[in-house]
Amino acid sequence: MAYKKHDMGFLKGRRLRRLRQRDWSRELVRENTLTAADLIYPIFVTEGENIREPIGSMPGVFRLSVDLAVKEAKAARAEGIPLLALFPNTQSERRSEDGAEALNPDNLTCRALRAIKDTVPEIGLCTDVALDPYTSHGHDGVMEGETILNDETVEILVNQALNQVRAGCDVIAPSDMMDGRVGAIRRGLDAKGFENTIIMAYSAKYASAFYGPFRDAIGSEGRLRGDKRTYQMDHANINEALREAAQDIEEGADILMVKPGMPYLDVVRALSEAFNTPLTAYQVSGEYAMICLGAEAGMWEREAAMVESLTGFKRAGCDAMLTYFALEAARLLNR
Repeated sequence: MAYKKHDMGFLKGRRLRRLRQRDWSRELVRENTLTAADLIYPIFVTEGENIREPIGSMPGVFRLSVDLAVKEAKAARAEGIPLLALFPNTQSERRSEDGAEALNPDNLTCRALRAIKDTVPEIGLCTDVALDPYTSHGHDGVMEGETILNDETVEILVNQALNQVRAGCDVIAPSDMMDGRVGAIRRGLDAKGFENTIIMAYSAKYASAFYGPFRDAIGSEGRLRGDKRTYQMDHANINEALREAAQDIEEGADILMVKPGMPYLDVVRALSEAFNTPLTAYQVSGEYAMICLGAEAGMWEREAAMVESLTGFKRAGCDAMLTYFALEAARLLNR
């Protein structure tokens, strides 16, 4: 709308910039507030002792032996982070076509769960339920030829979830994208007396180019035969995400997740508006690396980009975010 010069008095009465002039006024009317309690901290665990192995594609992120993962858990809880997500870097000799190591009660994930829960019982522990850290072919399920078998995989996933819960897991996070796995896991947990175990479903997990550094971190890079597009979602779809989320809620999911995060904030918003269910998003390895490498190149200031990106998740409708920035961000926010 065009205003004449004599209308400026009216415009002066509506100056929206007034509330932006000072720190205190900006804080007073801030619509979304980011805190350490909004953050879920993914940690990569590896074999050995006193191992802190840098991941080349993820600046500042390490594979930690169990003893150092315990120390990291202590640091995270001291900063007010409520939940850790554990991901194992399984040795090649323990990988197989059927991912049998996932059911080993003394596997790397289970040992890390027990060690952290014994030392830092007040922090929540989340584990990934999928077979890709344990298979020799890098897929999330068992295969017949080039086909990922849905129902046979789901049966294994139920037992994988039970194995992890018995070791101390509080939140089961099925990331495999097999149909019906949330309901099967819920029934399996309830039947064994684990009614209070939370399920955080990777409801809208897309076949994304942004997962590369993660596959490097868990040792799946170079193993993957083909791709995951027959079970992970097409990046062009959003209505499908709504159907997936609705099905997961019906099957017993307590929390929904969108993965990746930043390229899919429209999906986050759609799920937030459609469902009265807690919602998370995963700021995945490629997103993290992009922010870090841009900062190293002098393109932006690291802390500012970190906080802005995480606040964007809150603004889009997230209740919490999985992010490799979690500990760094918590320390900054608390300071």
